[in-house]
Amino acid sequence: MHDIEPFFGWRELYVANEDYDSPFYKREYSEFTFENKIYNYRIHPQWDPIGSSTLYAKILYVDYIDNFALIEFIGEWNDCLYNDIMYARQNMINHILKKGINKFVFFCDNVLNFHGSDDSYYEDLYEEISENGGWMAMVNIFQHVEDEMAKTQLQYYVNFGDHLCDINWRVKKPKLAFKEIETLINVQVKRLRN
Repeated sequence: MHDIEPFFGWRELYVANEDYDSPFYKREYSEFTFENKIYNYRIHPQWDPIGSSTLYAKILYVDYIDNFALIEFIGEWNDCLYNDIMYARQNMINHILKKGINKFVFFCDNVLNFHGSDDSYYEDLYEEISENGGWMAMVNIFQHVEDEMAKTQLQYYVNFGDHLCDINWRVKKPKLAFKEIETLINVQVKRLRN
């Protein structure tokens, strides 16, 4: 796992530790010291700790005009034992929410497992962001991860599913990747209403 780096293709457009409004503003990174680990596996030092022992993140892009954030995750999303959504919310998402962001895309290509608990944190976050037309989406999740999320009833608060899998977001500019995902969500919502 130590050689899985966060996506760096948008660094010429946005760098979280250089963004005054980022929760990771002025964070310094080492390219050589692998301090963070998930269980017994060291992870690349560019991943940002969010307070969880099994889940790390990287804010890849934030657009303060169109009010969206693109965030990549790695590890095991474990709400059952560690309440990872609470850590993500308290240590990262709430900070971004205060800056007017209300649409969140969570790239989960490197989320290997999900262990659900209850949906209260997701419901609370959904209510807060949906007041202003916002939403959350989990993109490129594995089928077993999706199955566990569905068992926890997260589909009522978070967009995920077949329509958001196999998206090759890395080859696009961030605004284009966001627009594609937003369009897929809107199409799915219309389909479910009919």
